[in-house]
Order: sequence, then C-alpha cells, then structure tokens
Amino acid sequence: MSEEFIKVILPERFGGKRIDSALAEMMPNISRSKITSTIKAGDALLNGYTFKPKDKVSGEEIVYFNLKQKQNNQWVAENIPLDIVYEDEDILIINKPFGLVTHPGAGNWEGTLANALLHYNADLSGLDRAGIVHRLDKNTSGLMVVAKNPKSQKYLVEQFQTHSVEREYSAIVYGNMISGGTIDDPIGRDSKDRIKQAVRSNGKDAVTHYRVINRYASHTHVKASLETGRTHQIRVHLSFIGHPLVGDPLYGGRLRFPKKAGEEIKEALKAFQRQALHSKKLTLKHPTTGNEMSWEIELAEDMTMLLDVLNGFDK
Repeated sequence: MSEEFIKVILPERFGGKRIDSALAEMMPNISRSKITSTIKAGDALLNGYTFKPKDKVSGEEIVYFNLKQKQNNQWVAENIPLDIVYEDEDILIINKPFGLVTHPGAGNWEGTLANALLHYNADLSGLDRAGIVHRLDKNTSGLMVVAKNPKSQKYLVEQFQTHSVEREYSAIVYGNMISGGTIDDPIGRDSKDRIKQAVRSNGKDAVTHYRVINRYASHTHVKASLETGRTHQIRVHLSFIGHPLVGDPLYGGRLRFPKKAGEEIKEALKAFQRQALHSKKLTLKHPTTGNEMSWEIELAEDMTMLLDVLNGFDK
C-alpha cells in the first residue's frame, strides 16, 4: 500500500452507520466533502475494494484512505509572509497570525495560509490541503504543524486521529474562574444556527481541560488543553460553563465592562475584535524519528497588551 494512504479501522460502535459519516468522525481534520469525493473517485479501499459513501459499516472494517490531493493546483501560490518556528525535511511549524484563514473555501479563495505555503514550497501542491493536517480558526493565532511529504502527512493525520498530539492554548475569558477543571460534554452543530456549534447530547465526544493562570477584576487568563479537536471546541466549552472568550463574535455575547471601568479598559475591550485565543504550545512525535518534540511561543502581542490593561485596572 502506498505511503499516501492512511489506514483507518472502523470500530463496531459505528455498526449500521454510513461509511462516509463514520470516516468523518474518525478523521475530523478532513472535510466530509473531501471524504465523499475520495470514495467516489475510488481512492479509498474497504477491505481491499472500492465502495460507495452510503454503504453501511459492519464493524472492524479496514479502510485505506488516499491523502493525495488532486485539486491543489487550483489554489494560487501567493507571496504571503510566514512566521516559521521550525523546519526540517518532514515538517513545518508555523506561528499563524490571527486574521489568516487556514485554506481556501467559500468566500476565501485567496490570501490563506495554504496559498502562502504553496508559494513558500511548490512541492506542497502534491499534498492534500498543501500539507495542512489541522486547523486554527481565522481569528485564533499560534502554532500549527504542516506536513512536507506524504509519509509525514499520513503519520501526523494518524496522531490527530488518535488524539495523541498535545495542544495547549491561552485564552482570556469573562468572569472570575474559581479553579481549573475538565469539560466533558459532546459538541454538535447548533440546531438554530448552522454557523455555530453547541453542547448537544447527540454531538461528538469533546473533552477540554482548563487551568487558571491569572485572575483579574472581571476576567480570567486561562490555559486550555484539548483531548479532542472539535470545531470551535474551546470557544463552545468555555462559553457553556459561563466564561466565554473576550472578543468572540459567535459565543461571547454582548461586550461587558468591569464595574467602575475607566476609559482605558473600555477602549481596550472595544478594540479587541477577535476571540482571545492563542495556540501557545504544540507537542507531537516526529514522523521520521518518532521522537517527541515540543514547541512553545510567546502570547500574541494583542493579547499581551490586553492583559497589561486588565492587570493595571486590577491594581
């Protein structure tokens, strides 16, 4: 089997479910449309044979899924600066600024991280999503890993699939958290707003651990780490427990000011126009050596400035 294929074993709990749906749950970093198109193209094999997206899972089937992208040549290489934290023959570690979309899609066909990567290294055009194996929301900043060859992409996707990649985020939230804890509540699409996610009993398993870094008059600086990687997971979970992220347009609700807040803190909070979330630390096993590697970067400048203002008010 080619190195471009990833092996997926469908557990018995998916019995009776459509195979494309089961694969979407097993590979959350690959879009449902990509999974469906790959199956229809014959680039996914079930126990050695092609199959249809609507076929049903029996349990313990083995699917080989081709990671090679056939349409990246439609994406335009653009000279967009990249903040590269680390690079070798197999991987790139990128510090993504907020405001940068991860890859082209509806309404954002240009000016994305993928466009920048194709300009930086034209060989990435032969990989699914230009080597991108996970996402950060447009307005989340911080560390991302990018694969540089099919073997590395396969290995990294498998690590994300098994939740063995460790990701640590910094967030600034409304309210005073008493202590850290774990949020273990499933997440699915909001029934009233398809743009949003929500905690739902029939959603996908989602686990977020959080710890208090510092408390301010009406805000808390939090460290959050993920066991799973659901869409908007940290934003949804922290909002669910009553501590939405500052600046979050979807889950943050109305802008709130501390009691007796002066103009400086009011202006700082008004000016903060993105969710206060930064991917600060990333730990994974290297695709070739198997050695654990870890990277940690400073907090994004805009979040540091906001914390300085909050700290000054607190004093």
